[in-house]
Amino acid sequence: NAEDRIHEIESRVFSQVCAELAEGAQDLLETARALAELDTYLSLAEAAALNGYHRPDVVPEKCLEILNGRHPVVERLRTSERFVPNDAVIDNDEIIRIITGPNMSGKSTFLRQVALIVLMSQMGSFVPADKSKIGLVDRIFTRIGAQDEIHAGQSTFMVEMIEAANILHNASPRSLLILDEIGRGTSTYDGVSIAWAMVEYIHSHPKLKATTLFATHYHELTQLAELLPGVRNYNVAVSE
Repeated sequence: NAEDRIHEIESRVFSQVCAELAEGAQDLLETARALAELDTYLSLAEAAALNGYHRPDVVPEKCLEILNGRHPVVERLRTSERFVPNDAVIDNDEIIRIITGPNMSGKSTFLRQVALIVLMSQMGSFVPADKSKIGLVDRIFTRIGAQDEIHAGQSTFMVEMIEAANILHNASPRSLLILDEIGRGTSTYDGVSIAWAMVEYIHSHPKLKATTLFATHYHELTQLAELLPGVRNYNVAVSE
């Protein structure tokens, strides 16, 4: 009987507390939102101050100029080694940048750091660069990594093709496309064909022409710079 009585009193008190809190629920939620917003600003400000970030110049027109850009995560994780910064300055008539270079040279890091810097600038954060001028983008699309989805019955190649098709169907001229080794999920001959066709489509489709960074080991793709005016070749150099 005493135990039942305890439970009854507990339930009644708990209900009373909930009822009292419910009366001020709106105020509590607004306070929580305000604190969350302040916490976000404070975190971004602290990261910017501690890591030497720069305030980007965000402009309405299509533009991408990053001087001495750095990857915000990699530079913090690999503190024992010097992070080598890189520029990413896209000319007005440049649409696609084909990036080649040896393994472990930093191609993927460069692609990811550009995407992160653009994303950080869009959300109002300072960015890890000496100077930057970045145009507004509507979305950032990425096709990075090689992994299957066995649980969904999809091979590595199938996953790659689904993601590539999603990019081609949904990207706009104001999107940023980050493509890392498209076509490596299949044979070399087929992979080159797919990568080549994607570059041609992004470059020449009247409703696409999105700014694209395309890292690849298919050196045949460098020939596209001679065929398509908006394609440029860049190579990652390594010094010991």
